[in-house]
Amino acid sequence: MSQATNAIAAQAHIHHAYFIGLQLMVSVNKKPEIVGDWMFRLFRRQHAKKFLSSFKKLGLDGLPDAVACARYHVMSNSIGGVAVEYMYESDDKAWVRFRYPRWLYQGPAICGVPVEVSRGFLNGWYAQNGVSLNNARLGFVCVSEDMTGEFGFCGYFKEYDFDLEEGQRLQFAHGELPPKFKPEEQPQLPSKDWNAARLAKANRNYAIEFVRNGILELANVIGEKETRELAGKAARLIGLQYLSETTQMVGATDGDVEGAARYLSEMFQGMGDRIELVKPGSGDGVELSHSELRIISGLNTRESELILNCWTQLWVGAMASYQVLKKATFNIDGGHISWHISDTVSYHQ
Repeated sequence: MSQATNAIAAQAHIHHAYFIGLQLMVSVNKKPEIVGDWMFRLFRRQHAKKFLSSFKKLGLDGLPDAVACARYHVMSNSIGGVAVEYMYESDDKAWVRFRYPRWLYQGPAICGVPVEVSRGFLNGWYAQNGVSLNNARLGFVCVSEDMTGEFGFCGYFKEYDFDLEEGQRLQFAHGELPPKFKPEEQPQLPSKDWNAARLAKANRNYAIEFVRNGILELANVIGEKETRELAGKAARLIGLQYLSETTQMVGATDGDVEGAARYLSEMFQGMGDRIELVKPGSGDGVELSHSELRIISGLNTRESELILNCWTQLWVGAMASYQVLKKATFNIDGGHISWHISDTVSYHQ
């Protein structure tokens, strides 16, 4: 891969980790019902922003609704690097089965989130498909979940012969098994529209959207003050934890202040941001000018302030992970950040 593609992949990687870390941070500090409410709001927000617009882009108009929804979840999730299988049973019933590792809580994190996370995204997104398509007969039936120790998240979209009430749009039928998977029936993204470069950017944007919307909806549940505390702490920990992997991905080194500034420059370019060196390295560090920030693109002033207050801690944490500790300070002025990177000079001898 090119250096630019590597930086895009590094940003997808660290934002994916940040979203998982944020889930764990909230799960260990808040009651399960609060986590479930947060997930419901997050996935309902994602659904409202993405479902119908991307549904049409994927060429699913004209198919039976149950089939189209199942195929949609395979194709849209593949854009974000999420493995999902599609199984056709009839025009009124089509299955999806998520494969492992699960993107939403990859690695051991799957053991650290409550089942309310699953119920939140099922109600937030899957139960809403029929509403968005103006089909009152379309619902989702979940036959297996992640945290319940079954065979993972699996279920089917079904069009009934009667209109569903709100509480019927999501149902459970634990114990049912999907039809046999047939690779030849798996829907594919049009290769002419989805080359490697576009998929890399889409994968990054997929992770970024979960982080942005996750922070914004968390604030609607627990308030901005506590969101800044939990999301900021999660960001610092992920920055610490993922510096080593992301430096390797962008070809940076665990070295001096100039090297740390190059790491940040590469990473921010992987966001598609504008980054300029204002002051080269000297005894009092390096200064960077950071603008055109993707992380707050399209957000209002209040939302931007909240996101930046949390997101900047990713890079504060990353700088503290250097062998010779780096201190990252910054000044936020609207959509612009001035960074100052220096060595931490006070050590016990």
